[in-house]
Amino acid sequence: MSSTAQSPAAPPSFAALQHPGYRAYLAFNMLAMMADSIEHVITYWMAFQKFHSPALGGFAVLSHWLPYLLFATSTGALADRVDPRRLVQIGMGLFIFCSLAWSVLFLTGRLEMWHAALLLLMHGCAGVFWGPASQVLIHDIAGGAKLPSAVRMMASARYLGLLAGPAVGGALLLLLGPTPGLILNACFYLPLLLWLWKAPYGPRFRTGDSQPRAAAVRGFADIIDTARAVSGLPVISSMILLSGATALIVSNSYQAQMPEFGRDLGHGDAGFFYSALLAADAAGALTGGIVLELRGLRPDPRTAFVFAMLWCCAIGSFALAGYYPLALALLFAAGFLEISYNSMTQSLVQMHAPPGIRGRVIGLYNMAALGLRAFSGITVGLIGSVIGIHRSLSLSASLLLLLLIFLFTRVSPRLRVAPGE
Repeated sequence: MSSTAQSPAAPPSFAALQHPGYRAYLAFNMLAMMADSIEHVITYWMAFQKFHSPALGGFAVLSHWLPYLLFATSTGALADRVDPRRLVQIGMGLFIFCSLAWSVLFLTGRLEMWHAALLLLMHGCAGVFWGPASQVLIHDIAGGAKLPSAVRMMASARYLGLLAGPAVGGALLLLLGPTPGLILNACFYLPLLLWLWKAPYGPRFRTGDSQPRAAAVRGFADIIDTARAVSGLPVISSMILLSGATALIVSNSYQAQMPEFGRDLGHGDAGFFYSALLAADAAGALTGGIVLELRGLRPDPRTAFVFAMLWCCAIGSFALAGYYPLALALLFAAGFLEISYNSMTQSLVQMHAPPGIRGRVIGLYNMAALGLRAFSGITVGLIGSVIGIHRSLSLSASLLLLLLIFLFTRVSPRLRVAPGE
């Protein structure tokens, strides 16, 4: 039977919010996402002021996403075998450590390049514990017909965190300074860590689950076996290709270079105008998430490709914009389009993943959608240090657009498999 034949009917808008456990999970994840964004705002700014290094900005992207490339499928496989709540808690603990370590280095004035590199890498490791496991946990909390709504709102919550992060991070930087700001930021991870301690979800609380115990985690062999398992599922494989392509070439690498974009647009000082550049992208994404949820738009793989191609156009145009209001508008459009295709790809993968290897499939998706972002730090950041970030971002967006058009023409016929997909 085609996987698309199993697609549930479209639920009402905000259907997942009917579940009290999901409401708490959503709120605490959003708070953690905001803390993640706050840490980036403060640390990127302080590191840029100290080192003035576009290469470090490129390494920030590389080190943040490389753990996903290496370990996302393995942590997804681990989430099939152990309680995913504990994996998320490990991630929260590492996030807290990073915020506190940055604060100590800023307080003592002893920050060196290798300190920054190590903490950025640890931050990426925290994310790879958090990401696949948290997505597996969504099935335990709000699976079934409410799953598309739950995935879409979780993606929107991420961008709400990104929207709040620059505003809160900028305020903490200005009012408290980097050290007290990061100490306070560490506290924002605690609610999710503590709530998961007793939350009644995970393997122990599943009823009617006759699935055999998942296979042992086998490292890189899991990547090969999972890729083979999904190669015959066109919806999943096409969404992994789409997400992997966008991650490989552009992704969110331009955010690490935002201090330089702000300077070139005439707003290079820490404050409202710099934070607004980061917030515009997140505001567009939040708006997109709300609009998609209100319309109850059914996830569709072809529509996801179209949104991704339009996103390339918006990002490429932003790279060439020399007028601040136009740059804000293009970032807003980019955020709207990004959440549109990202929420669809996530929903389709999670909806159609075979239950017995769900964690592995989600891990493989995360490896492509997040892990391959490590290389966008090269295409945009490191190459940008040679030819300029405006040129590197515009060229990267153009290359990605051509690649997506090629992929779309190749996979689109395979996706016309069932009405009501």
